[in-house]
Amino acid sequence: MNKILVLDIETTGFLNQGGSIVEIGIVELCLETGSTDIIFDSLLKEDILTAKHREEPMGWIFRNSDLTPEQVRNAPPASEVLPQVQEILDNYPLGCTAYNKQFDFGFLKDRGIKINELPCPMLLATDVCKLPNKNGYDNYKWPTVEEAWRHVFPTIQYDELHRGADDAKHEALIVYELYKLGVFTMN
Repeated sequence: MNKILVLDIETTGFLNQGGSIVEIGIVELCLETGSTDIIFDSLLKEDILTAKHREEPMGWIFRNSDLTPEQVRNAPPASEVLPQVQEILDNYPLGCTAYNKQFDFGFLKDRGIKINELPCPMLLATDVCKLPNKNGYDNYKWPTVEEAWRHVFPTIQYDELHRGADDAKHEALIVYELYKLGVFTMN
């Protein structure tokens, strides 16, 4: 079967700010049926995590989800979690994607994770959603997950939880719709 992975990470900030990964969710997507299966869902605590990761300009995840600093403080260490992630990625030869993969994969590659990358659904959804770019540029704006969801599933309400596995599951469903449209390809 044509099974790929859709991955989502949650962080305390941007990579160039010294942000820390705090959660990883991975969903298997069958491109033949559209079925999804959460195959990995874990918090993790990186060695770089300090109190500064709760404060501005970091800590966004703690203000915009139900994730707490205490949960992350008690999470398994990244040294245990990241090898599990690598093993899962290695077991899916067709590859992996992430919504705004530059963000998610940038963090993971910085941590030494090797990824067989598939196209970015956010970039692919841009010409499908055709959202006006308010910055005055000619091209369309990159749709958020919620904007892409509303476009491909206009009758199904979805509010992004900003939690790894839940976000990855919804992103996988968007990928499947893009695949059915012939926009997301394996070439």
